[in-house]
Amino acid sequence: MDTKRIGKFIAENRKKKELTQAQLAEKLGVTSKTVSRWENGNYMPDISLLKPLSEELEISLNDLLSGEKVGHENYQDKLEENILNTIDYTNKKTSGNSDLPGLLLLLSGTVVTMIAMTVIPPENSLGGVYSVIGVIIAVLGAALLARRTKTVKRFIICVVFLIASLGFLFGIDYLGVVNMRQASRFTTNVSATWVNNRKIVVYDGPFYDVVRINADTEKEIFRVVGNDSLRDIVYNINMTSDEKADNAIAEIRISIDEYRDTGN
Repeated sequence: MDTKRIGKFIAENRKKKELTQAQLAEKLGVTSKTVSRWENGNYMPDISLLKPLSEELEISLNDLLSGEKVGHENYQDKLEENILNTIDYTNKKTSGNSDLPGLLLLLSGTVVTMIAMTVIPPENSLGGVYSVIGVIIAVLGAALLARRTKTVKRFIICVVFLIASLGFLFGIDYLGVVNMRQASRFTTNVSATWVNNRKIVVYDGPFYDVVRINADTEKEIFRVVGNDSLRDIVYNINMTSDEKADNAIAEIRISIDEYRDTGN
């Protein structure tokens, strides 16, 4: 991780925002000396400050960790590089403190998950993959922090932490579908079909499916259904108010079932 480059990038974007080091420090709850150390490349911002710092400078986390504006064409490559660099940076900081390796792995996993959930679009299933990778890294950190406990207790701690973390991720994903009208990040298959000039997309997930009706239009609707409940999407779908609604919905149900049965 090139701390000098990142520091210079922080300074450039701070000046673009017409902020002094003291003003930026006040917004982030740190001292101006701390900001100066960042910009000189002597220190990296604390992991907990990466997100607030990127928001204040109006740049993405990917840009911040790259030390430059990342173009769309190589955004994915840079993201993967930054994940590896974060892990490498963590490993280099682990000497001299017995608890530091576990703590930094825990924080690094959190950063990887946060980047995956906020930077990668929901339609891209890689967001779900990288967020799970981040959870695994964090679990490894929790295992190191709990290494002084008995084996059984450490195993229980890790399992509970893993289940809680995955539950949190799926909960956030579920709320995103229901409240923010976005596709599910955790999908094993995506299929699409057209019914009555309406584009229907089905996102198959490990615990629930998401049906996207009127896709790519202002009237698109997202519905979460159980893995075995696509036949029941006739309920709670308010696609149209005309008297042909029931027939249209029934055709959607049949078309989706037939489309999935073909293996497409």
